Amino acid sequence: MAQFLQHLVNGLSLGSIYALIAVGYSMVYGILQLINFAHGEVVMLGAVFGFWLAPKFMYPVEPSLGLFFAVLGASMFLCGLLGFFIERLAYRPLRKSPRINCLITAIGVSLFLQYFTQLEFIFGAIPQTYPEMISQATVFSFAGVDISNLQLIVVGLSFSLMIILQFVVYKTKLGLGMRAVSENTEVAALLGVPVNKVISFTFILGSMLAAAAGTFVATMYPKVDAMMGTMLGMKAFVAAVLGGIGNLPGAVIGGLVMGLAEEFTVGYLSSSFRDAIAFAILILVLLFRPAGILGKTKIEKV
Repeated sequence: MAQFLQHLVNGLSLGSIYALIAVGYSMVYGILQLINFAHGEVVMLGAVFGFWLAPKFMYPVEPSLGLFFAVLGASMFLCGLLGFFIERLAYRPLRKSPRINCLITAIGVSLFLQYFTQLEFIFGAIPQTYPEMISQATVFSFAGVDISNLQLIVVGLSFSLMIILQFVVYKTKLGLGMRAVSENTEVAALLGVPVNKVISFTFILGSMLAAAAGTFVATMYPKVDAMMGTMLGMKAFVAAVLGGIGNLPGAVIGGLVMGLAEEFTVGYLSSSFRDAIAFAILILVLLFRPAGILGKTKIEKV
């Protein structure tokens, strides 16, 4: 029983990170009907920015909660800017083009960010150890289950960011614009909604959440490399599809399910299936419930 509960705690902490990334996929898809395959690379760059910035804020780097929040905030800001430029330069010119053009462009942006980051004067192809900004320690221990301070911080901050996102989407003017654009871009524009501004804001918001997820991953599993965003992005995409692509609460549920599935697979089957379980879930969802857990099937006239 203790082993089961420990896997449950570990799975929830991992799932909260997947949920943060999946929310970014769902927001962009909900507004542009576009799968932003470059989103995983934004997660990677969130970790890379933290790797760069930590020594700038404090050298030598010493574990400090203040340093962690400073690096987190700076990484989110930089990735927010990156998200703005990706949308403005790569996606906006193709907005009225066939959807396949945008999809191919998204893959191109993803590959560009991967290989640009591998340049020696940027980061390099060799994985690097992420600076220790929080000393890991067990905070709670009961019935053989250990909960670390890192897990509490990651889960707490992840859900706090998702609650803030929920507030922004449903309680602010920009959030109202996002919902209007997701329903019908043309009608929203006729009603005076600044469509370009809303779409840029969506990319900025999603990229900031991706940066937070990248920082959390690198803090919990202190290794950074230029290819780390590929699998993280794919798993989060599966989580978004599982929850119902375009549905924010669904993305959160999908992320948590993905984290739990991966952790229990490693714990009770084999670590070799850690990545395979994500694609097994994707196949099952597409076969039995293509709309996802909270997604709705839309009937389109042909």
